[in-house]
Amino acid sequence: MPKKPLTARTADRHRLYEWAVQCPEAEIDFVDRVYRKARGRHPARLREDFCGTACSSCEWVKRRAANTGIGVDLHAPTLRWARLNNLAALPEDARSRLTLLQRDVREPSSESMGMDAVLAMNFSYFVFKRREVLRDYFVSVRKSLAPGGLFFLDHYGGWESMKVQKERRRQRGYVYEWDQAQYDPITGDKVCYIHFEFSDGSRMERAFTYHWRLWTLPELQEVLTEAGFSRSTVYWEGNDGKGGGDGVFKPRKRGEPDASFICYIVAEP
Repeated sequence: MPKKPLTARTADRHRLYEWAVQCPEAEIDFVDRVYRKARGRHPARLREDFCGTACSSCEWVKRRAANTGIGVDLHAPTLRWARLNNLAALPEDARSRLTLLQRDVREPSSESMGMDAVLAMNFSYFVFKRREVLRDYFVSVRKSLAPGGLFFLDHYGGWESMKVQKERRRQRGYVYEWDQAQYDPITGDKVCYIHFEFSDGSRMERAFTYHWRLWTLPELQEVLTEAGFSRSTVYWEGNDGKGGGDGVFKPRKRGEPDASFICYIVAEP
């Protein structure tokens, strides 16, 4: 975390995003736990699609000396940032076991095949707005998995996900603002921004912009089936007894009609 006061001029938007949004330790804990329970062993080969700063991939290769990782993303400047910041901070051995590729996730290279686990997190696959395009991506993932491999996605929904609104959350040294700016109930199209605000009054407007389709859980499970996955399981978060989540995700066939929720989907070929 920062030692000096942050401002819009001095802050790094990628690092702010990681601090406010991501928890790679919990994410990889979940992958390890679910895979080991399903297959009786730890996964070893992981691919992070839409990897961005490769935060989760870096956590993965740090876990065990046997772990290898592939990060795939189309955006060259973000991959460059990942190499200069997150990969450079890894021990040399861990760094040697992680490869970042600038590619379309629908067209993975030969070296990114045979994966024990493929991740599509931070709702990044929402960028695919047409059903057939999303299905093509899911097909490519299925073909990339080794026998026994698992596909991990996160998802968010609830009626507040369709609402035009702003959510502010104070972080150490700055405020994170999630801005659901537009939503079309006919097409499912959704435009969101992330802004950051600092103690000196300066703001980083539209640090990140998202043009998405808000997919529902039934739609996603149907498209996974169409793409050839034999089963998909929703992992729903438990309740902490105070109206919030407890951070523990378990398989569920039915959920609650919460105003907002985050869950995981795990698909098997």
